Amino acid sequence: MGARKREMADRLKAEKKVTGIAKLNSEPSSPRKMRLVANVIRGKEVFQALNILKFTRRHAAIPMEKLLRSAISNWSAKNEGEDVAAAGLVVKDIRVDGGRTLKRISPAPQGRAHRIKKRSNHVTIILDKK
Repeated sequence: MGARKREMADRLKAEKKVTGIAKLNSEPSSPRKMRLVANVIRGKEVFQALNILKFTRRHAAIPMEKLLRSAISNWSAKNEGEDVAAAGLVVKDIRVDGGRTLKRISPAPQGRAHRIKKRSNHVTIILDKK
């Protein structure tokens, strides 16, 4: 029984070595705006995705580019001998989940108040070989 668990653990470890993962928590922009940028680079090669993010005019592209560079760095730390360009990495999965929402109050006419929701998001990028 113990040998089978060890085999499964070794297999999962080998699968995780191939992937590069990076997470960005509590980014102060709305998840909808971040998903617009994430959908553009999903499934693209890593250097093509970096090029797209560099020339995208949306504000969410700046932290997304930084996160993608972090995922590339994490992958190269796991695979010390391999070259990133030769590996043919692609953005396998990119998830944008809603984070906490800060609720603020703004003054409105006739003594009333309106609620303002300041949204945040969590982004996860997973890189894999072709």
